[in-house]
Amino acid sequence: MSICTDAFVVPAQAMARVHGFPGYEFATVPHPIASLDPDQIRGLATGVVPDVLRILGAES
Repeated sequence: MSICTDAFVVPAQAMARVHGFPGYEFATVPHPIASLDPDQIRGLATGVVPDVLRILGAES
């Protein structure tokens, strides 16, 4: 399971293909995140949980 910012979707897809995982699914959050404070990061993390659970095949 990977989470990346939306700015890295194309490179992440390329890396997955190169490593033999075309169509690999990952969750994304808006870019950039480096300037966010802990509460903003927590909000992004909370918001991406449904995607993480879906990709992992877990029930939410």
